[in-house]
Amino acid sequence: MNIQNSLLSLTDQVQLLVNALADEQDHVPVVKLFLPDGAATWLITEVDPDDPDRLFGLCDLGLGFPELGFVSLAEISSVKGRLGLHVERDAHFVTDKPLSHFVEEARINGKIIA
Repeated sequence: MNIQNSLLSLTDQVQLLVNALADEQDHVPVVKLFLPDGAATWLITEVDPDDPDRLFGLCDLGLGFPELGFVSLAEISSVKGRLGLHVERDAHFVTDKPLSHFVEEARINGKIIA
């Protein structure tokens, strides 16, 4: 199975595109990706309509400096942790809070709290 395809369901992909095309700017994260044997976490809200590999969200590589920005799905999919584990989709992540809520918490705590 392609790891990249397993990170985002078809439903996720559709919602990410809907968010990208909406006028609203502060979306609720659609998916949480994380490195099970590391500290990296991504809360993804949108996909670039012209480039399905380009995702937008709150990115935390575990270095104490989470930031908003674009990230490559292919690059996330290629990341391995110290035990050789790949990035996973958090199947239990559900929220009704907008991305700005997580940005503020991450700014205060130096990491994503989700």
